[in-house]
Amino acid sequence: MRIAAFGLLLALAACAGGALPPSASLPPGMVAGATDPWRFAVLGSAHAYGRGAPPAGAEAARAAMLVEYLAASLPWEARWRAFAPPVGPALLAARAELREALAIAPEAPPQMVVNGLALARARLAGEGDVPPLPAAAFPAPETTLQRLAAPPPLPRTRSATAMVEREMLRLDEERLHQSIGHGSANGRH
Repeated sequence: MRIAAFGLLLALAACAGGALPPSASLPPGMVAGATDPWRFAVLGSAHAYGRGAPPAGAEAARAAMLVEYLAASLPWEARWRAFAPPVGPALLAARAELREALAIAPEAPPQMVVNGLALARARLAGEGDVPPLPAAAFPAPETTLQRLAAPPPLPRTRSATAMVEREMLRLDEERLHQSIGHGSANGRH
């Protein structure tokens, strides 16, 4: 069913003459042990930014990568449709705030940003010989690394990631109540 829907989306975009919105995926190994990268990104970003001061170093690069991935998934991930309307704009504002704060090109493709932040995470974690950050997305890579090491306050990012997590948990709870209500043999809740 998903493949058919994706095919229809491709056909509609071709007919309309418009380009499909860019998407992104998390690098292999970034979601070790998790079966749902999207859910992992929601919980991981909310945890990282919800502890007061923004994360720093390798954790900051990882958290920013998760927000970038979530923002890129807005047009593609069906679960976003059930979220409250303010969530999408808040997440896009968080991505803009992060890109500005970390000296990332505002119009860089999301996958390039995700991959570059994965490289920044590896470099900040001291993982040996790490290729340079892609210049098209990171025009001042040393500035990006310095800002990841000591990030400024990120109020829009903190607020948006908390909002996304609350909405996901609210929807989880609604689904749980529906399944309990419909699955009860004796009609008890």
